[in-house]
Amino acid sequence: MSTIDQSALFRKLPSTDELLRHRDIQPLIERDGHSAVAEGARGVLARLRDEISAGLLDEKSLDLALGGLPAAIERQLRESLSYSLQPLINATGVVLHTNLGRAPLAASALDHICSTAGLYSNLEFDTATGERGKRDIHVDRLFQKLLDDDRVVAGLGPASAQRSSAISTIVVNNNAAAVLLALNSLAESGEVIVSRGELVEIGGSFRIPDVMTKSSAILREVGTTNRTRLADYESAINERTRLLLRVHRSNFEITGFTEQPALIELVSLARRRNLPLMEDLGSGALFDLRSVGINSEPSVLDSLRTGVDVVTYSGDKLLGGPQAGLISGRADLVSRMRSNSLFRALRVDKLTYAALEATLLAYVKRDHDAVPVLRMMRLSKDAIAHRAEKITSSVGAAQSKSALQLDLLNGESVIGGGAAPSAVLPTRLIALTHSDLSADELNARLRTSTPPVIARVEEGRVLLDLRTVFPEQDATLVATLASLT
Repeated sequence: MSTIDQSALFRKLPSTDELLRHRDIQPLIERDGHSAVAEGARGVLARLRDEISAGLLDEKSLDLALGGLPAAIERQLRESLSYSLQPLINATGVVLHTNLGRAPLAASALDHICSTAGLYSNLEFDTATGERGKRDIHVDRLFQKLLDDDRVVAGLGPASAQRSSAISTIVVNNNAAAVLLALNSLAESGEVIVSRGELVEIGGSFRIPDVMTKSSAILREVGTTNRTRLADYESAINERTRLLLRVHRSNFEITGFTEQPALIELVSLARRRNLPLMEDLGSGALFDLRSVGINSEPSVLDSLRTGVDVVTYSGDKLLGGPQAGLISGRADLVSRMRSNSLFRALRVDKLTYAALEATLLAYVKRDHDAVPVLRMMRLSKDAIAHRAEKITSSVGAAQSKSALQLDLLNGESVIGGGAAPSAVLPTRLIALTHSDLSADELNARLRTSTPPVIARVEEGRVLLDLRTVFPEQDATLVATLASLT
């Protein structure tokens, strides 16, 4: 296209002011405001200028585009004024999918957020005295019910004396913050002894050694990647040692020629040398996972009962609550963290406290099915198969001849979220193939549907695992699949 032809096309474009006076634009202005519509109009006109410059529009196609300007501006407004964060259907079978927001919140947590965050609340106000209160009390009282069971730790010291210790819990914004606060409070400028086999990297390329450096604690590595003995810890203790650290390998496994001391051995060593022992559990289960066939993931209570002084863990993993970093342990040590100025910088808001309080109440009531993560893990293969059969039958009934093929097969769900890396849960999968689409193309169609359906692709098939699909989403999933037939 010549420069003269392009100039003629540019002259046909209305100005933003002309466009805003158009009769069909007035309802948009009344609905969304002059400023938003003007920005949308400028965006649409800029696209047309780019297309003219690139030689993509001739006079006929430009006239067609100009006739659809009001509709184009409305689409632009819908896109720019709609939420970017949106719900979707997790059909991957990964219960704690980090990219999909990890643990969905319990209905009671959502209700409690709405009832307290939409109004004023007693977040830091003692209604009995009329004085300022502490935000910790709303959840610490519940953690005490769940964790402070007059624990008795055996084998402490030469006389195998027994002791019990009150448990306290504080909340920060995530587990990395919990580790940072604990190390800074207990070991600033001192040495922290940790096994080389536990210097893990968590999501987003964050590494435990880097967190330790930021805490101003000095990392003292002992042992090797695959073998660390109790003697390695003991020989590294010196006058600068402030803390022994155990990091649970929650997102990987080392197998083969391996060795590490039992937790009770580290507890005993810490007591003999008068040092606190801290364990970064990461995933932080308050639920007995053995009841769902997961035997390799210790619970917070297991660690505290064994005698660990401080345990750090996440709120939005196996606990099934909001994103948070939780520090539970000896009240005197937790008190030092609470008085650290970092605690205020890392503390959480009323939304997190409301969601966490409601989640913990479900545990206190032993209403485990109220917590979506626990309910999903407890689902039986037969229950999932029954739903899968209903969905495949419903989609099949929608079309007599279909390019979409649905088959059922056995499979495995995983926990995800850096928890129980080797644990799997038996499930029943819906396998999708399409005569006109490859597996990747079919997966993309699902991913861009409304709402998006996130699946996984294996061996040329798209696999849907209903363990992580809420039952109330089944009808929407049927409609989405039917649209692909």
